[in-house]
Amino acid sequence: MKAMILAAGRGERMRPLTDSVPKPLLRVGGKPLIVHHLEKLKAAGISEVVINHAWLGDKLVAALGDGSDVGVQIAWSAEAAALETAGGIVQALPLLGDGPFLVINGDTWLGMDYAPLVSQSLGDDLAHLWLVANPPQHPDGDFSLEGDRVLDRPGLTFSGVGLYHTSAFSGLTQGSRKLAPLLRDWMAQGRVGGSQLIGDWRDIGTVARLRALDDELSSTN
Repeated sequence: MKAMILAAGRGERMRPLTDSVPKPLLRVGGKPLIVHHLEKLKAAGISEVVINHAWLGDKLVAALGDGSDVGVQIAWSAEAAALETAGGIVQALPLLGDGPFLVINGDTWLGMDYAPLVSQSLGDDLAHLWLVANPPQHPDGDFSLEGDRVLDRPGLTFSGVGLYHTSAFSGLTQGSRKLAPLLRDWMAQGRVGGSQLIGDWRDIGTVARLRALDDELSSTN
């Protein structure tokens, strides 16, 4: 299985930090957010990772190179301008192979072992989403879980972690495209499975959240 880390966003709410540093390279606990992801993916058995980039993408490539320093093989998918989640995946399809692939947002924190994510099966589903309890900044949530089915009604928050089959995106034209409308279409077909993410998940969307996590991780090192 391969993984894709989404790293193309501008990070407007993180300015001025992201004026000169792409958000996934912001450091917590002594290393960039995206390096935490790469190390945990490697520990879970994933050695091939696709990373998309747009804003300050040259700095991401310069910092991570081919991934050998972290023990993975990185394939880069450059976007002239950020293509939204689904658009970025569609452009990267030639790099992702034919089977299921895991997607993680590069600006989130997952304080957990990634092995349960990697071992998840899709079966006949097009996607498997991991949902979390609604954080204060997103109190209404996105989708609901009924057993192992994800339903298109508010209840829990989509963590951004998902397992997808490449066939779900095949045939889509390239260009900027949001993921949510596709997910809702697949839910209407009954082809989106899901589970609740067990672990410390955080959307590192503000400077305050970044600094709070950094303080916590630094105090335990």
